[in-house]
Amino acid sequence: AGPNGSQVSTIRLPRLIGASRAMDMILTGREVGAEEALSFGLVNYVSGEDTALPMAIEVARRIAGFPQLCMRTDRASALAQWSLPMEEALRREIAGGLTVIERGETRDGAKRFAAGVGRGGLF
Repeated sequence: AGPNGSQVSTIRLPRLIGASRAMDMILTGREVGAEEALSFGLVNYVSGEDTALPMAIEVARRIAGFPQLCMRTDRASALAQWSLPMEEALRREIAGGLTVIERGETRDGAKRFAAGVGRGGLF
């Protein structure tokens, strides 16, 4: 079994939020509230107890509405890039993008965009 989250917080946390904020959290052990976590980039959304599930469903619906091969390829690229030199990360990103183009998902998306779908963030 690999390390758990608390065992790698001194590595991952500074990469996520910067050294100064991470050192404050690591060395003081202080609680970070929802709004502060949002400002640090530790969370993407803040909701009330009654709105958490509807918000999560809405986010999932939006993600599910995007071209899935493209989404999976972009996600894999974003996750893999941390361990790669910049040139290799860019090479892999381009290769992944070409795969998406070759499979037609990009062409279909461009047609929908030309027809007005997706403009202004509406999908």
